[in-house]
Amino acid sequence: MANKEALRELQSRLAERLQQARTQERGKSWLAVECSSRGFLFPLQEAGEIFAMAPVLSVPHTHPWFLGVSNLRGHLHGVVDLAGFLGVKSGDVLREQARLVAFNTTLDINCALLVDRLAGLRSEAQLSPQAGDGAARPPFVGGRFRDEGGRVWQELNLAALAADAAFLRIVG
Repeated sequence: MANKEALRELQSRLAERLQQARTQERGKSWLAVECSSRGFLFPLQEAGEIFAMAPVLSVPHTHPWFLGVSNLRGHLHGVVDLAGFLGVKSGDVLREQARLVAFNTTLDINCALLVDRLAGLRSEAQLSPQAGDGAARPPFVGGRFRDEGGRVWQELNLAALAADAAFLRIVG
């Protein structure tokens, strides 16, 4: 008898917590990556699976930032050098830490971004918004943030990037 009552109480508490989770607004969270010593934030709901660097078959007559295609878990993905696409590529590339970050499948684009290294997860509580410099930016460039260590992070909206005309001309 006591077990049934304890089970009912547990179910009741779980139902309350689920209801609270549904009605509470969640804070933003990001996957932090580095490219050419710059920090970028990908919204977690837009980032997909992360892959170790895989063989890439080059495609002729494309932009230098489009590295080619790669078979990632049985699906062909276009591979884009993110630093090259953004025009921030430097000479120091850390290939042993490089990763491919795929777009979330809900974005309907078979593409992965080459990043120099993963830098963990970040939440809204860990970052402070920074004022913009007033320069014109593409629609996929989001806000700038600073972490407790003073590092500046630039948000990149992957959904907007997947819809960007210059990006889609090559990848899509």
